Amino acid sequence: ILGLDITGEDVHETGLIWTTGDGDLRAWPIPGTLVPLFGTQPPRGQVLMAMYQLDGQPMSSDPRLALARQVEILAAKGLHPAGAFELEFFLLANERDADGKVQPAHAVLDGRRSAKTEVYSVDHLHGMEPLFSDIYAAAKVQGIPAETVISEYAPGQYELTLNYRNDVIRAADDLVMLKRLVRAQARRHGVTACFMAKPIEKYAGSGMHFHVSLRDNAGKNVFTEASGETWSLPLLRGLGGLIQTMAESMLVFAPHANSWRRFVSQSYAPVAPTWGVNNRSVALRVPAGDAKNRRIEHRPSGVDANPYLVAATVLAGITKGLDEGLDPGPETTGNGYESAITRTTMPVDWRAAIEAARASTFLKGALGEDLHRTFVAIKQSEYLRVARTVSELDYHLYLHEV
Repeated sequence: ILGLDITGEDVHETGLIWTTGDGDLRAWPIPGTLVPLFGTQPPRGQVLMAMYQLDGQPMSSDPRLALARQVEILAAKGLHPAGAFELEFFLLANERDADGKVQPAHAVLDGRRSAKTEVYSVDHLHGMEPLFSDIYAAAKVQGIPAETVISEYAPGQYELTLNYRNDVIRAADDLVMLKRLVRAQARRHGVTACFMAKPIEKYAGSGMHFHVSLRDNAGKNVFTEASGETWSLPLLRGLGGLIQTMAESMLVFAPHANSWRRFVSQSYAPVAPTWGVNNRSVALRVPAGDAKNRRIEHRPSGVDANPYLVAATVLAGITKGLDEGLDPGPETTGNGYESAITRTTMPVDWRAAIEAARASTFLKGALGEDLHRTFVAIKQSEYLRVARTVSELDYHLYLHEV
């Protein structure tokens, strides 16, 4: 299972298939994750599983266990990460448009379809009220702390936020379970929930922002600045670590071919390793508000990214910044797309991100050597599949021109 690509095919270069004789492993239920499914007849449940060797040793290529390792590294320093994810997604019609492309869904309440952005529109939300009511009911049954839903910056695009957790592993579990839940309830209402990073070319893409802070053993948020202090040193050093490691980590944050279509200037998707306060044009946003709730909003990841890998990589970057006393550089103010300050060269496409990840000693340490090898091998295999596919675009560009 851990050596499969996006289509469910074996990737032999992971070393998890023929090298091991394709032997059996153990999948053990994760305590506390058994929950009922909403609205099923007869009643059914689901449980999250972790992969182990037959001798009981954890599989080193399991993404959830990689996150657990990073949590343990911080705990040994007396620090405990807390956080939450934001989930952006599209609700699409099951039928394609006249050009064969996906299109925003009709409202399930009255059948209306809008071609306008309608960001923050309450009326736009109301059209999907029966669906979102079921999503909230299903989340409550499963103990998922779903908080606020808004209409986002494109027709058919929405955002669901999750309440903060003092356990970032549970926060990642919340995101995984919420995506499954949203997809299931959307089907019940005759629409498709889409978690591609950029499903419609002319509209904004969908991100998966990760909010994170650190508490000490006494429960104090170490990112909180002292009276008279502009910013706390741990906050700045954490930002410094994330900025220094962002370029080599982009494959984690943008793991698919479609992921890279989201990174467009002036689109609310960051294009440089920058930080700023209350600024949505940067990669690392420090939200304004009460100092006791000070946190970092990590914005590069698309909604198609794996939350366990994202959280593990972010925590490893923060740890590096703390250990090495890294400086994030000057704050970006105003339009971050015009004033991007960068000290590193960012990958510009999927292939460049794969090569950067392959060469990264930081990412190898963040994920563990086995998971790093597995992840890069799978992405390389998927890249070759896409690169060798003759698509409709090939015919459009070249059929009558060459």
